[in-house]
Amino acid sequence: MQKSGRKTRSLVTGGAGFIGSHLCERLIERGNEVVCVDNYFTGAKANIAHLIDDPYFELIRHDVTFPLYIEVDEIYNLACPASPVHYQRDPVQTTKTSVHGAINILGLAKRLKVRVLQASTSEVYGDPEVHPQTEDYQGNVNPVGPRACYDEGKRCAETLFFDYHRQHGLQIKVARIFNTYGPRMMPDDGRVVSNFIVQALHGEDITIYGDGSQTRSFCYIDDMVAGLIRLMESSGDETGPVNLGNPVETPIRDLAGQITTLVGGGASVVHQPLPADDPLQRCPDITRARKLLEWEPTVALGDGLAKTVAYFRDVL
Repeated sequence: MQKSGRKTRSLVTGGAGFIGSHLCERLIERGNEVVCVDNYFTGAKANIAHLIDDPYFELIRHDVTFPLYIEVDEIYNLACPASPVHYQRDPVQTTKTSVHGAINILGLAKRLKVRVLQASTSEVYGDPEVHPQTEDYQGNVNPVGPRACYDEGKRCAETLFFDYHRQHGLQIKVARIFNTYGPRMMPDDGRVVSNFIVQALHGEDITIYGDGSQTRSFCYIDDMVAGLIRLMESSGDETGPVNLGNPVETPIRDLAGQITTLVGGGASVVHQPLPADDPLQRCPDITRARKLLEWEPTVALGDGLAKTVAYFRDVL
């Protein structure tokens, strides 16, 4: 991709994380120059090690809660721990990353007069009373619960993005990301796909919280990255928010069954109580993404899980 006869210079905050590293990789493949910023709170150099020798890739260790001074053409703001295990480890820092980070990145975009995309989350819907969730649904979030540092932090970040758009005319894009999985997930991130795969590969019992009837919608990483890029490159009038995720619901107990089949062995299932504020249903309505971005997931769950299991076999 070219900009005025040269490569587009893309900034990806949180670029050494799970989604961020795949985004950096895809942007390099598309011909962009990429600046990856990460403080390694949950990101890892191993995720982007294969890019470091590329002359069009630059890595900066930086915490977005502090201002960043750099010249770029577009910004993807992905910086924030995204799994409950990690964002509850330091909830104050999680809120700071979402809120102070957004202020700093928006200030940078305002100074440079460039487009900026916010990686928001389905968690802004909380434990939804509307199903599936459309972008117009305002959510059912507990503002004082253990997940609020992430849920409310991301909601506040969206507020800041839209206020910068209204007050300063900034070109913004807001993506609400639903459950995403694939290679480079952290083994200890506490997410259901990685938990089940790691437990199965270690020959341990698979832990299901509740009776397993709760549902999630799983989007493979390649599909998610394609959606983020399409949103960034969409018409300047389209701010979002736009749901990005897989609209096919999967009960947690069915996911466990698929993973045990892929891994093999005789792992058993054990049940534990549901965590506080854990949603019972989570499924995106992606009508807006289909219409505005001509985007929808293409990787079937079985195919994506097979690639993810293969990755974990190599790294564990």
